[in-house]
Order: sequence, then structure tokens, then C-alpha cells
Amino acid sequence: MGNLLKNMRQHLMTGVSYMIPFVVAGGVLLAVAVMISGQAAVPEEGILKAISDIGIAGLTLFVPILGGFIAFSMVDRPGIAPGMIGAYLANQVGGGFLGGIVGGIIAGLVVFYLKKIKVPPVMRSVMPIFIIPLIGTFVTGMLIIYVLGQPIAGLMDSMSVWLEGMQGASKVVLGLILGAMIAFDMGGPVNKVAYFFGVGLVATHPEVMAAVAVPICTPPIGLAIATFIRPKKFTVEEREAGKAAIIMGSIGITEGAIPFAAADPIKVIPANMLGGMVGSVIALLVGATNSAPWGGLIVLPVVNNIPGYLIAVLAGSLTTAAVVIALKKDKKEDDLVTTSGDDVDLDFD
Repeated sequence: MGNLLKNMRQHLMTGVSYMIPFVVAGGVLLAVAVMISGQAAVPEEGILKAISDIGIAGLTLFVPILGGFIAFSMVDRPGIAPGMIGAYLANQVGGGFLGGIVGGIIAGLVVFYLKKIKVPPVMRSVMPIFIIPLIGTFVTGMLIIYVLGQPIAGLMDSMSVWLEGMQGASKVVLGLILGAMIAFDMGGPVNKVAYFFGVGLVATHPEVMAAVAVPICTPPIGLAIATFIRPKKFTVEEREAGKAAIIMGSIGITEGAIPFAAADPIKVIPANMLGGMVGSVIALLVGATNSAPWGGLIVLPVVNNIPGYLIAVLAGSLTTAAVVIALKKDKKEDDLVTTSGDDVDLDFD
């Protein structure tokens, strides 16, 4: 058990390495569809809708993939099904990618103890492919639905009520709160509370939507900038993810930052939040407005005070890049590649 938790960073990196292709493929395809449509919204018809649906599928699958391969790294093949299903359920109850990480870890721990149960020799061959995945999935799922789900739902309701009471707060305080929430879990439940708060006011207070739109893009753009400036602080896979992240950030898809946050949440999430806070406060102070329920640079045609909006995006992105560079250490040569192989052997013989 001690060794299992001691190597948690390696388990996270394994999950991230398998997750990155889903984020990149899904995020870039969705970004292309939104960009070509020119509407700063997900297309609703034609081939662009088909492209966006494919992209959304990739962005939907990455959380189960993350949780499944965290559990795989912890306990090998028997952890894949409980980890994927647990992460999916954690995402469904509002946990976002952070919930997916928790779901994968819970599944790994459950399967770890199930594997220690002594069984007759005749049952040993079916334990890893039937008994352990079945019981592990059931226990993990029940823990997430009944233990994790209720607190998350209550927290989200409380945050919504609290944020609604902030409308009369000073611009700086409101910007700090919105920027931190949007950048915290990058498309997760906290992000969604702040996002829909801005969407609800887009017609009457478009300056609030601008304060939301800026931190939507600063995490991926800031992390992409960091990979360009100090590549030695990132793995090869993270550097490649940075190229896609700058595209996703520009189109307003915050999830482009998730591979970095999942691999090193303690350093990356605070950097994202600080950058988001800086960007959001500046957007409010310069009086930028955004009339579209979207974020990033794609909304520039409907932004008032474009120079101020761009300054907010640049300042927030550079803040994220500077903080993450300051916090992260250079990678050792052995750490540059996060996986030991390209394929997962699923031969059950």
C-alpha cells in the first residue's frame, strides 16, 4: 500500500499519457468546427456539427481513459474497467477531470485489496478478468455515487447561490473570483458554475461575460507559452500537447490545459488560477465586453474594447506561464517520456 501511494505521480503520468491523444484529437476537431462556423458556438447542423460531435466525443472519453489508466498503472489490467467506469461516474456526478482522477485512484485501491483475497486455485484464472473487475466496478461505483456524488452536488448548489450574490461586488473582487473558478478545473463543475453565471448575464452585463471569456483561454495558452519558453520543464508528450493547447485556447476550449494539470496538479492548477484571476480583473478594469456566450480569441468580432481584451488575455497567459515555469523543475532525461511502451498488452492467457 505504501509503495502504491508513493508512486502516485507515476500513476498520474501513465493516465495522462493515454489521455492526451483524446484531448488533442477531440479538442482540435471541436476547435476547427467552431472556428470555421465563425459563430463562437458549437455548430448545430451540417458537416460542421458532425465534426464538432466527433470532437465532443473525444473530450467526453478522456476522463474515463484518465481514470482507467491511473488504475491500470496501480494494479495492472484488473483495474482498467473499475477505473474507467469509476471515472465516468465521477464526471457524471459533477467531478470533472479531478473527479476522474479520484475515481481512478479509488478503483486502484479497491482492486489492490481485492487482489489480496485468497481463492482456490480453480478460481485464480477467472479472478483478473471476471471476479475482480466485476466486484471492483461495483464497489468503486457505489462509493462514487453515494459518497462522492452528494457532496459535489451540494457544493455546486452552494457556489451558484454564493456567486449570484457577488453581482454587486467590486470589479476586482468579482474578477478574482470568476478568474479563479474558471481556471480551477478547466471545464469541470466549478468552471461551469462561473461560466453559466456569465452566460446568464451576457445580455445585460456583457462585461461579466468578458471577465469569464478571458480566463477560459489563459490556462491552455499560458501553458503552451511555457512549453515554448522552457521546454526542459515538460515531457515530450506535454510539449506536443502544448502545440494543440494554444489552438484550443484561442478557440475557447479550456480543456487544452488538462493534460498538464492532471500530470502535476499541485503546480499547474495554482498557476492557471493566478493567470485567470489576472486576466479576469484586467478585463473588468478596462471595460471590455463580450456579447457571445463563449471565450477565447474567436469572440473578438463581438468584443468591445478589443485592445483591452487582448491585453487581459496576454497578461493572464503570461502570468500562468511565468508561475508554472517558476514552480516546475527541469525534467530528468528519464522523465522526458512518460510511458515505457506504446501499447497495452491485453492478452489474458
